[in-house]
Amino acid sequence: MSHPVLLHFKGEFFRRLMLIAFPIALQTMLFSSRSLVDILMLGQLGELDVAAIGIAGKALFVATIMLFGVTTGGALLTAQYWGAQNKLGVKQSTALTVVMTTITAMIAGGIFLFFPEQVIGLATQSEAVIELGADYLRITSMSLFAVAWGSSMAVGLRAMHQPGISTFFSAIGIGLNMFLNWVLIFGQFGAPAMGIVGAAVATLVSGLVEVSLLYSYLYSRRHLLAFGFSVLLEVLDWVKIKRFLSLSLPTTFNHLAWSAGIFVYHAIIGQAGVQGLAALSVMTPIESFSLALIIGISNASAVMIGNQLGANRMEEAYYQAWAVSFFNLFCGVMVALTMLLMKDTVLDLFSALSGDTRELAGHFFLVFALTIIVKSLPMTMIVGVLRAGGDIRFCFYQDIAAQWFIGIPVTAFAALVLKLPLEWIYAMLMLEELVKVVGSTIRIKTRAWMNNLVAGTH
Repeated sequence: MSHPVLLHFKGEFFRRLMLIAFPIALQTMLFSSRSLVDILMLGQLGELDVAAIGIAGKALFVATIMLFGVTTGGALLTAQYWGAQNKLGVKQSTALTVVMTTITAMIAGGIFLFFPEQVIGLATQSEAVIELGADYLRITSMSLFAVAWGSSMAVGLRAMHQPGISTFFSAIGIGLNMFLNWVLIFGQFGAPAMGIVGAAVATLVSGLVEVSLLYSYLYSRRHLLAFGFSVLLEVLDWVKIKRFLSLSLPTTFNHLAWSAGIFVYHAIIGQAGVQGLAALSVMTPIESFSLALIIGISNASAVMIGNQLGANRMEEAYYQAWAVSFFNLFCGVMVALTMLLMKDTVLDLFSALSGDTRELAGHFFLVFALTIIVKSLPMTMIVGVLRAGGDIRFCFYQDIAAQWFIGIPVTAFAALVLKLPLEWIYAMLMLEELVKVVGSTIRIKTRAWMNNLVAGTH
């Protein structure tokens, strides 16, 4: 088995993998930069603002991950349609993805718009933090439409091996977000100093501008994905919707359950007070930033393996699955070592943190460096391999079992009963990843995940 696996570490496969992975990694880093910039700038105002935006950001994260889950159905179909050279299928699956994510954004955005205090109150009992977080969440709720429309088009472009297009417009969005943050948080150019509300307005405006520019570009170039109203009507067909939902719903619930679990972890640590929330809020964008390359390779792997499955090249898909898993593990080690070298430099950026909070964030930093290595394997195996073959039910059941039946109960017991130090509680997040490493390895070996999802479709 080793020889066919090693073959993929050189040649055309590896080159194409990285051509897809790097723009996705860059886009992930740009996406993470939004919250990093918010926390860095608001950190100049105080720890309450940092804690508030940390909780609100986690709530938005749950909704965003849910939207990404909805796009999975479109991503799976589009990648395999592209592998089968079915351009109409590519266009229709992207159009249907836009429709379904818009509906999802309406539901999640409505909850954040009308019940922000209740959402923030799930993770803290501090009235000041709830008030600040609710202000941020209420305004940014509308930015979910930008996420929905942008991510829908991004998965279509990714399947066509053109992820650089959406990455370019993401760069414009993050640049605008940084500028508007500086203007609106601190009151530059005669604007009022709006604090956390200014950060929310900057996030909303930059997101809408970004997605408007992306769509304008695609339609001006008459791109394959620049579908018209007639295509939207064509995809409102129950057979197409049913097949899309059969792929998307399990993954959406999977993403929702997983991201809600992350919010629960946040809430468990938040019971220790604002200091723990502030340290965790600092770590959130650092985590996303650090995982960017691993996420990029995982998503690129899904495209490459999806293309192979759509073309019925099953042996190629199987050995590529192991090649990308081993490669991502290597990348995880390299990222962890880089993090350790940059630890003090990164934490020094958060100048407003108190000494105790800075020390706690430093402990979290060391723990997460180790977590990245562990996390790299299941991320590739689940996102890049099993879901590429439509094996979404297994992924769903495994995530639920690892997180809600093992990870969260053990973490809650350690925090609320044993009252262990916060860095030990933070380390408990690794437990579910270890469970998934074992389960995913066994599943890949069975080859039960290897399905052609577009065979016989037109």
